[in-house]
Amino acid sequence: MKRFGVDNSKALGVSLPNIRKLAKGIKKDHQLALELWNTNIHECKVLASLVDDAKLVTPDQMDIWAADFYSWDVCDQVCGNLFDRTP
Repeated sequence: MKRFGVDNSKALGVSLPNIRKLAKGIKKDHQLALELWNTNIHECKVLASLVDDAKLVTPDQMDIWAADFYSWDVCDQVCGNLFDRTP
């Protein structure tokens, strides 16, 4: 993460492929996504973007999550996995 300029101070070290594999075993769950996001753990924020239900995401949630972006990769993952799929 460090070589790509990613802030790893809140990371556990779980690889993106493993996060994606975990997400495939979880059904879409908006409440779980909100709880994952609030942990402030890097990998949990990415996982939240993969398991959230885009139909339930509100503009307020998007604003709150965007204000929490501290790393370009979290921004990329959330925008590419979730925000671009919201109504």
